[in-house]
Amino acid sequence: MKDSKTFEDSLNELEKIASNLENGELGLDEAIKEFEKGINLSKECSKKLDEAEKRINILVQGEDGELKEESFTAEE
Repeated sequence: MKDSKTFEDSLNELEKIASNLENGELGLDEAIKEFEKGINLSKECSKKLDEAEKRINILVQGEDGELKEESFTAEE
């Protein structure tokens, strides 16, 4: 079954988990479960970002003034 969560939903949930872990009020077992869930959400977010990066195209104006489409490449 495909995950129907948006990137934003996953990111919001990840932020809540981080906040819960930071406040230190969770028991060890619950903290470990939340940490594992956070790791999985982080992987999902990273995958969605990678997929989005592959789909991005940049319109660049050529020397002739025409717009042309180029594949996006991340600068490191």
